[in-house]
Amino acid sequence: MPTNKEAEKELPAVVDSVDWKRVAELMLTSRAMDDKEENELVPNKDVLYQFSARGHELGQILLGSQLSHKHDAASAYYRSRPLMLSLGLGLENAMAAPMAKSGGYSDGRDIGVVCNKPGLDGPTVLPMAGDVGSQYTPAIGWAQGIQYHRQTLEQEEYDRAISVVLGGEGSVATNGFWSALTIATTQDLPILFYIEDNGYGISVPGEFQTPGGNIAKNLYSFKNIRIFDGDGTDPVEAADLLNQSVNYVRDRKGPALIHLTMPRLNGHSYQDNQAYKSEELIEKEREADPLDNVKSFLVPEYFTEEDWSTVEVKAKQNIEEAADAALSRSEPDPEETTRYAFEEENEDGTADLQLIGGLATSGHTFPESSQTPNPGKQRINIVEAIRKTLDYELETNPKVMVFGEDVGAKGGVHAATMGLQTAHGESRVFDTSLSEEGIIGRSVGLAYSGLMPVAEIQFRKYADPATEQLNNCGTIRWRTANKFAAPIVVRMPGGFAKCGDPWHSLCNEVFFAHAVGWQLVMPSNAQDAVGLLRSAMRSNNPTIFFEHRNLLDAKYARRPYPGDKYIVPLGKANKLRDGKEVTIVTWGAMCEQCEKAAEQTDIDAEILDLRSIMPWDKKAVIESVQKTNRCLIVHEDTKTAGFGAEISAVLSKEAFKYLDAPIERLTMPDIPVPHNVNLMDAVLPNVEKITTKLNTLVSF
Repeated sequence: MPTNKEAEKELPAVVDSVDWKRVAELMLTSRAMDDKEENELVPNKDVLYQFSARGHELGQILLGSQLSHKHDAASAYYRSRPLMLSLGLGLENAMAAPMAKSGGYSDGRDIGVVCNKPGLDGPTVLPMAGDVGSQYTPAIGWAQGIQYHRQTLEQEEYDRAISVVLGGEGSVATNGFWSALTIATTQDLPILFYIEDNGYGISVPGEFQTPGGNIAKNLYSFKNIRIFDGDGTDPVEAADLLNQSVNYVRDRKGPALIHLTMPRLNGHSYQDNQAYKSEELIEKEREADPLDNVKSFLVPEYFTEEDWSTVEVKAKQNIEEAADAALSRSEPDPEETTRYAFEEENEDGTADLQLIGGLATSGHTFPESSQTPNPGKQRINIVEAIRKTLDYELETNPKVMVFGEDVGAKGGVHAATMGLQTAHGESRVFDTSLSEEGIIGRSVGLAYSGLMPVAEIQFRKYADPATEQLNNCGTIRWRTANKFAAPIVVRMPGGFAKCGDPWHSLCNEVFFAHAVGWQLVMPSNAQDAVGLLRSAMRSNNPTIFFEHRNLLDAKYARRPYPGDKYIVPLGKANKLRDGKEVTIVTWGAMCEQCEKAAEQTDIDAEILDLRSIMPWDKKAVIESVQKTNRCLIVHEDTKTAGFGAEISAVLSKEAFKYLDAPIERLTMPDIPVPHNVNLMDAVLPNVEKITTKLNTLVSF
């Protein structure tokens, strides 16, 4: 303890509660890791991608010591290894991951400093990402999950849990940061934004990221958030501010942001020599080294010089031993690399479950289901089919949440959620801010927290701002070697309607077919909409549920409601018409056009509605072509690299000897959908064009 009584009185009370020995041990350990990598492992090419935490250790370790609730979570980034150490990351794993050795965060699949930590016995560290700013909105989802578990599900064990998101000053310029800030402050969520400001985003000064270079000063006038601002190299000030900010959020006073300045004592990564900094600035940063400040604070009041030296020597020794053990680890098994794009089964047929995320990890059970419809008498459109399915799943599963822009009081711009908020409450069916990044990122965090989010993106084209979150969501299971998954459903209308345009009429389903880890379904009628949506909401994988705008209220798509038990297995095509002369493979709005074309010719065409694009029913398509010996693929998406090309490639290889004619594709040309109706009709596949293609194929 300090011996100077006057100085002791001036120190904040929290200082005495900090385990300064552990802080020193972890700071010296982190510094020894950086030394080992920079001086040996990177030059020897044992580590190929290195990010130093030198200068960032103090605040992260103090923050980690505050995260003790079992439902706490941190959403961090690639310079957050000191935080991981403070939360119990083993030294061997910490050294092995940058070497891309087996085990660890990802089994060699992801960058070594892109960490995660399933919170099975304490706080969770959400899967980090290699892109900047994408950590913010999943943290918002976890925070809303805490709020939902505590308030709606009335689970007292979530009381005082918080979500923390870490980012550098460069990330405050990203869409993710501002989307998360908007959601946090409008929804009063239990989240702490922890911003580390080292003055540079690689080589770009902080003044280019936010006016004046200090995000805290710019946010003092922001409503519903408490701002803390201070020196991240001063042990007393940093400890006091972190204690205040964490407890402010724990006490349900609202979200908070803490901004701490600190030096980045190395380049952005090992290859960065910081030539853009002057020697004077580099020297000034060295003089602000938080490790030196901690030593000055602790020695001799808490530690003797000998004690400090002992801890320093021990840290270096531990890292040497951990590095040797990590280097001795085996390389990841190449035969395992393709595993975990989707949920898999164990040898005994049980699900090989992730540790964190989704309903399956809690042992959730669903009501009985059936692949046999139990239809009523009244035919309904796809909009009503979606609404009834959502209503039943909300009623029977308290962990389902439905949200998006205008889905609440308005009932959605397509009316698919009409009345659901009234029936199930504003905590379960709610509107969001106008940010697709926020909608999807929030969904991921909610799924991590064990909920089933069903998010609406109003039109397919509007999903583009969320591309980063969508891609990251799909790869979570693979990137973490099945430690985490985020099973979510994203409802997404698109395609032509009464007219077209480049913004609302986009299909581009092949984008999601190509996105790793995503399931993609496209119902052509109300019955399939029910079955596919219910399957998606009960799946342990993320799913895009594509709602074609021209079919939402189309007479063609109307069917009797098939009952609350009805499901359609994903990856199973529907045979719309038997035939022997030619196979037509199609999906979505083109099903109607293909059926009409077949009815207007004397050609005996077999029509398969894929219904599910990822996975798709290869078996059914191949068997049909083996029978008919000809194939026409019809889809609304553009031709070049459209999904029809994938089907054609598979048939060319696996059904080549059965083909009596070249495989034909009929698609949109490689242009957006025009607004003018005549122009739209001229470029879309239609009955006349399909009939012409059929005649050509049969007469070949």
